[in-house]
Amino acid sequence: MANDNIDSDIKNIAKDWKKLSGLENHWKNSLDPPSTDLRLYINHYGELAEATYDAYIKTPHSKNAGNVRYSRKNLMTKVGLTQGRPLNEYKVTKYLYATSAVMLPGAFVTSSSPQAWSKKSNWIGFIGVANDEGKKALGRRDILVAWRGTVNPSDMIHDAELLPVPAPKIFGLLHKDNPKVHNGWYSIYSTHDENTRYNKQSARDQAIDEVKKLVNEYRNEEISLTLTGHSMGAAIATLNAVDIVFHGLNKQTVTPPISCPVTVFAFACPKVGDDGFSKVFKSMKDLYCLRINNVPDVVPKYPMVGYSDVGSELVIDTVKSTYLKGPGDPGSWHSMEGYMHGVAGVQGKKGGFKLEVNRDLSLVNKFSDALMDKYGIPPAWWTEKHSGMVQNPDGHWELKDHEEDNDP
Repeated sequence: MANDNIDSDIKNIAKDWKKLSGLENHWKNSLDPPSTDLRLYINHYGELAEATYDAYIKTPHSKNAGNVRYSRKNLMTKVGLTQGRPLNEYKVTKYLYATSAVMLPGAFVTSSSPQAWSKKSNWIGFIGVANDEGKKALGRRDILVAWRGTVNPSDMIHDAELLPVPAPKIFGLLHKDNPKVHNGWYSIYSTHDENTRYNKQSARDQAIDEVKKLVNEYRNEEISLTLTGHSMGAAIATLNAVDIVFHGLNKQTVTPPISCPVTVFAFACPKVGDDGFSKVFKSMKDLYCLRINNVPDVVPKYPMVGYSDVGSELVIDTVKSTYLKGPGDPGSWHSMEGYMHGVAGVQGKKGGFKLEVNRDLSLVNKFSDALMDKYGIPPAWWTEKHSGMVQNPDGHWELKDHEEDNDP
């Protein structure tokens, strides 16, 4: 895509951001198929959700397993989100941490060492705010919250905790609709542990405090709150968004008070709550949610009993893509990069597949082998150089896979 076309699309996004964020009738008549600028916009937030996977340390042998690889000031650059991407101009202001259901692998391996990163916490996402260049491209000052999806055994344990439970930290002890939510994701979101360094506050309280701070800091500007995530991360983003609106944390302290919009871009999002939760969700006028679901992916259908969908839905079908090996497998159907490929080419529920935006095909194979061999892209090519091993001046090698975050 030529640079002048990119500039033209960016101008459209800045001008039409309210429509693209669902403020004009919740994307009605805009999704089958989506416009070029809506595709770009959705994938912009998809890339920010993908960043939570790219930056997470999964190596079991690392004492930093479960932590984030990069410092806040380097995150966007190190995961490849700034070069040629004018929409992704954010300053990362906060890292989010959640309690773990089980001891993380690296902490277990080094459990006798005082250098072990954490036995009970893991990195779950980040908060950022559009810088001045990002504000220009996006048409307003966007406050972003990105939540990570399932990666480690702790996440998988929580995913399986299906029982719908009340959510008193969101809705209080009594609510007329008696909303209930997925036990495991509510636990990740709301649990704290005084005996930890990173979770004396729950992930919820960390996020809420930072959102309140940023909404106040930019109270005299036009602002938005946008939350994103994939799979489990999409579910937690939905909980977080409801929490923010329910407690009025999106209200700017100006005279007269202004409520900024809260939008969720939820990729491969499972069902989050019951009918009561859905009823509360629908009653919130400042809340908008777009679920992006791939036809062959089973995760958005989960859990199948006792839960309801919320928000609007964009249906994609990567099986129709002529760029991918068919018919694929559950991993490729569910992958975040596969989802963004689908958004780039979906032609509506009854249409075929044609790439409408120039999204780099090589990204499809970032963590998979889904792209057809004729494109010459190696499978699972995204790796940290030497798996994080660094040679010291004396010639010895040492695992250095985590940047200390010295930001204030």
